[in-house]
Amino acid sequence: MVEENKKKPNPIDTHVGSRIRLRRNMLGMSQEKLGENLGITFQQIQKYEKGTNRVGASRLQAIASILGVPVAFFFEDAPGQEAARGGFAEESSTAFAMEFCSTPEGLQLNRAFFRIADPKVRRRIVDLVKSLSDDGSD
Repeated sequence: MVEENKKKPNPIDTHVGSRIRLRRNMLGMSQEKLGENLGITFQQIQKYEKGTNRVGASRLQAIASILGVPVAFFFEDAPGQEAARGGFAEESSTAFAMEFCSTPEGLQLNRAFFRIADPKVRRRIVDLVKSLSDDGSD
């Protein structure tokens, strides 16, 4: 029985891996490119993203640097963090944002939006999308 538990990835490792994959996809970066930047194979990146291999502290710092996020990004909404979270509304909006960013449309929209350099243009796009939505609220 102990051997069976050993094969199942730790929920934190799985969460960190899914956040690496999310950010990599948001940037349109391949597993090969991330692996190249780290000096490891894309297969190793796959194992990290699935949670089957644990990411060491120095490697996680390097991944964060390459992906342009703080290390804390990989632990946001991690399992067992209920006490540190805000209220239910905040929690559900974070879950919604994560779910949206995982869809093909969300990824495309995110990538295109981040390529817009002018903050005024980005603000106008947000205003346009809000005006096209049903309620237009934040």
